Amino acid sequence: MKKKTSNNLFILLLAGITIVVVVLLLGALNVNRTLSIIIGLVIGAGLYATYLKRQAPPQKKKAQDLKPVSDEREKFYQSRGLSNEDIDFFRDTMNNAKNQILQIEENMTHTGKLRAIANRNNTLHLIKVLFKDIVNEPERLHEVDQFLYVHLPSLADLTDKYVTINQHQAKSKQTFDVLEKSAQTIDDVCEQIAGDYMKFRSTDISDLADEVELAKRRLNREGSSIEDDEI
Repeated sequence: MKKKTSNNLFILLLAGITIVVVVLLLGALNVNRTLSIIIGLVIGAGLYATYLKRQAPPQKKKAQDLKPVSDEREKFYQSRGLSNEDIDFFRDTMNNAKNQILQIEENMTHTGKLRAIANRNNTLHLIKVLFKDIVNEPERLHEVDQFLYVHLPSLADLTDKYVTINQHQAKSKQTFDVLEKSAQTIDDVCEQIAGDYMKFRSTDISDLADEVELAKRRLNREGSSIEDDEI
């Protein structure tokens, strides 16, 4: 807290010096004094605002409210053998998963380290395709309990904490060690999620490389966003 306050005071001082320098330089160029002061204040305020923006942690995406099920979707669920109670449970579960996926996507594109992990494991592709597959095969919900109740929430929580810690201005050796261990754990969870996808699609294709390529082709065809997917 003291370090953060010290950083803020330093940036305020730097902004003040910037204002003075700009006013003096413009004065030397025979620019009107009042105009020089205004320009200096604008530049100084911009400098401080930029600093504050960089310190702010990424904003969590607002959780999407669950809309009433459409008649068409309700009939689809019923055709898959789901009761009204099953439908409510399934939709609540998948809406929670959707919000976690959106937050994971936000977190994993926030830092180069997490982007590298996501790209290496094709995580964002796989979790979106698996989400779509579950929505299209709701009667198989029980087969993805590890993905929905363990791996997905763990990844959301771990990436949240990683991004928060990575925002710290002063990092000690212990902080870097924590970040490295967190990154390794995130990498492990991503591998487990790849396994979840393989297990769910094991009756179709057994080779992970083929599965990943299939996932990419499907996302390119269907679109990578899950925000508008109907549950």
